[in-house]
Amino acid sequence: MKHTVEAVCTGTARPFNGVETSAIAKRPREGVVQVLEEGLAPDEQADRRVHGGPEMALHLYPLDHHAFWQAELGGCDLLDEPGAFGSNLAVRGLMESDVHIGDRFRLGSALIEVSQPRQPCWKIEHRFGHKGMVARIIETGRSGWYFRVLQTGDVRAGDALERVEIGEVDWSVQRVFMALVAGKASRDDLAELEAMPALTPRLRERARTKLG
Repeated sequence: MKHTVEAVCTGTARPFNGVETSAIAKRPREGVVQVLEEGLAPDEQADRRVHGGPEMALHLYPLDHHAFWQAELGGCDLLDEPGAFGSNLAVRGLMESDVHIGDRFRLGSALIEVSQPRQPCWKIEHRFGHKGMVARIIETGRSGWYFRVLQTGDVRAGDALERVEIGEVDWSVQRVFMALVAGKASRDDLAELEAMPALTPRLRERARTKLG
């Protein structure tokens, strides 16, 4: 199934919270955007320890979740923006339960692969000015996810995001998130995750640590 990329969004690191900076505010780009090994060009991440790099090159936060957050927050103008949650790709009809670790998608002329769910942090709450959002993301599994880039290329708004290969069919992004972030994994689950080649090394190590 093909999904339309409604917007391709990038951002620059800006003052965010005192001495902190963040590039979570992503804005739609016009025209063709390069998809490189470390993400869109240009696109910035303020804290490269936890964002960006080849294993987290592109972020997708489902546009379908925006309606949920409008109800939760009692209306919020930020949610009118396709990159409100730091998402690079604005897409409808594709959720965490629909995609799996290792799924491959054609994005414009690039080839990308699902690498891990996104782990929410305090910057989401600071951006929206609402406490408790991180807890609700963990509770509901509305995490979004990251892609790595297997083949570089170009993309623009209106292009298709088309799944061309299914990866770990038993491990949706939602299931991985609930297992490793919400802490609902059995030892068998952790063993499978630790041995999963398409999962990012960081989360494989987390599974290994939890196994003890």
